[in-house]
Amino acid sequence: MTRQRQQVGVAGESAARRYLQKGGYRVVKANYRCLYGEIDLIVTRGELLVFVEVRTRTSGSFGTPAQSITAEKLDRIQKVALYYMQQRFGQEVPCRFDLIAVQMDRQTLAPSHLRHYRNITG
Repeated sequence: MTRQRQQVGVAGESAARRYLQKGGYRVVKANYRCLYGEIDLIVTRGELLVFVEVRTRTSGSFGTPAQSITAEKLDRIQKVALYYMQQRFGQEVPCRFDLIAVQMDRQTLAPSHLRHYRNITG
């Protein structure tokens, strides 16, 4: 991954974190990694555990941030989430999978558009 692409990703995750915190979510873990992959943000709101994938783009050349999520990526997120719940709670708990799509200004890396998709696994 190039340095610029990494900076874009970090800026997008920071924007998503601020958005979620303003919306009453509490960040439990950022960039959780295990042998199955990674989840960008794990947050709670009340009793609900939410696993959040953040997709960030600086142009529409390769589609919108939301269009970049694949069925394979969703499957991987679910496996990581199950592993996290087993390690943390010893069982599955009520949870939801969300996507935050962030469009960033290429020059300033400031978010120009952010959209929160709730319950992306249906």
